[in-house]
Amino acid sequence: LHYTAAALSFMLKNLSKPVVLLGSQRSSDRGSADGYLNLICGAYTAISDISEVVVVMHGTINDDYCLINRGTKIRKMHTSRRDAFRPINNLPIGKIWKNGKIEIINKDYRTRSNNEIILDTKMENKVSIIKIFPGSQPEILNYYLEHDYKGIIIEATGLGHVPLGEINWLPKIKELIKNNVTIAFASQTVYGRLHPFVYEPARNLWKAGVIYLEDMMSEVAYVKLSYVLGHTQNKEEIKKMMLTNLSGEITEKSDVDTFLY
Repeated sequence: LHYTAAALSFMLKNLSKPVVLLGSQRSSDRGSADGYLNLICGAYTAISDISEVVVVMHGTINDDYCLINRGTKIRKMHTSRRDAFRPINNLPIGKIWKNGKIEIINKDYRTRSNNEIILDTKMENKVSIIKIFPGSQPEILNYYLEHDYKGIIIEATGLGHVPLGEINWLPKIKELIKNNVTIAFASQTVYGRLHPFVYEPARNLWKAGVIYLEDMMSEVAYVKLSYVLGHTQNKEEIKKMMLTNLSGEITEKSDVDTFLY
């Protein structure tokens, strides 16, 4: 669901009305079914003044209210809880109750207009995500180079690191960048933002051409890189677009209240 929400957030340009995604964690034949409240809250959101791609799902494990979350700042954080879809590195736009009452929490959202919506579906399919783990070998990048991949999101550790010791990812990363493969980092911590200038190893990766994606989630980064590479192959333009806040995917300043909201 959050991949779809991210894709629509980038594809629907000049949005003039709400686009609401919702679902359910429990089937409708169960006493704990959550789809009914999600549907009611989603319907009210669809006639609201919030002109964004949003996900509307339970805000608690009970039938209290739903959260309205931006499509580029939402992630499923539990396999089965009714409130599994949580805002990441951002506050929800608001809470919505089954009577249609809306409490705005994050006032930074687009409102309805008479804009003419533009559908832009150009995407590059040759994009992947790689997760760094102890002992992970950089030779895995050979597969993507040999199969003509155009971009890779690496889920790096902490502030944006990969092994650079006895196992050294830097030479292989440089090789791929030299061969016009875009390498961008998101953090596997999920929360927080990357910073390439705190430690020397990250500075070396940044100098090599790795794009550090601020507080963007890896899933959103994957979708965005697919979108960007569908529009340009120019290295400077790719970097510029990836670091430009197109659909609310980058938060300018981290807010302590967004952690584990």
